[in-house]
Amino acid sequence: MASIIEIKGLTKRYASGFEALKGVDLTIAEGEIFALLGPNGAGKTTMISIVCGIARATGGSVSVAGHDIVRDYRGARTAIGLVPQELSTDQFERVIDTVNFSRGLFGKPRNDAHIEKVLRDLSLWDKRHAKILELSGGMKRRVMIAKALSHEPRVLFLDEPTAGVDVELRRDMWKLIGELRQTGVTIILTTHYIEEAEEMADRVGVINKGELMLVEDKTALMKKLGKKTLTVVLAEPIDAVPADLAEWGVTLGGEGHELDYIFDTQAERTGVSSLLRKLGDLGIGYKDLNTRQSSLEDIFVSLVHQEKAA
Repeated sequence: MASIIEIKGLTKRYASGFEALKGVDLTIAEGEIFALLGPNGAGKTTMISIVCGIARATGGSVSVAGHDIVRDYRGARTAIGLVPQELSTDQFERVIDTVNFSRGLFGKPRNDAHIEKVLRDLSLWDKRHAKILELSGGMKRRVMIAKALSHEPRVLFLDEPTAGVDVELRRDMWKLIGELRQTGVTIILTTHYIEEAEEMADRVGVINKGELMLVEDKTALMKKLGKKTLTVVLAEPIDAVPADLAEWGVTLGGEGHELDYIFDTQAERTGVSSLLRKLGDLGIGYKDLNTRQSSLEDIFVSLVHQEKAA
């Protein structure tokens, strides 16, 4: 699949010496949904701001849809729609006017049918004549998304788009993202809601302290790094984990009725069989076993903690 975004050696250093980005390399394919995960201050918004032409890089290069963001700023920016974290629009404008204005900023001819579709998809059509200041926070967020889609961009950046919004908007966003993908729009999503990445993304990137730690296909990432938790449901409750089980690192839960054991699915020996044999040797009976795959959140936390430990 052809790439639509090429980022090479991207750095951002401030006058204070702080490095917000440290040589980031990233290629994003046309039509994919890419989720960028990272804690606050990791460099997510800085990277997006540079790609969208809002901030200037210290070094490296970026091209969007074949347009270098410096040498061909207009071509690159026209291909991009951006939904920023912060709400910023004229509070006294009507919804439909501000969305039409955004389309005109990119030199696009008037298209009432497209604007109507965008507003209807975002449940804004009934509010089209309302002033921005009359809207709730969730509705204002929808207006920002409508403005970003007004000029029919090929790439859509969603920077924490559902942070602090209602469940209904989040559900509408997921639906809209799915529909946009079907039309070929490439979507780059930054989020603290890791379930969004798990639900929607094709690939996941993890950024921390300005470094892109990992980029993987979501399924491959979970298979490669994910661990499983084996829960042993005991026939009779116990007060504490026996010392003889220390090597497995099991924990006691369920008010003494459950033992949890975390194991590596890729290991040559998972330790599950030996654990169950040891339980039998100790006379600890069990009536059920179940396993749970690690979530993307578990993997993310593990990666960040590994870097901190290093």
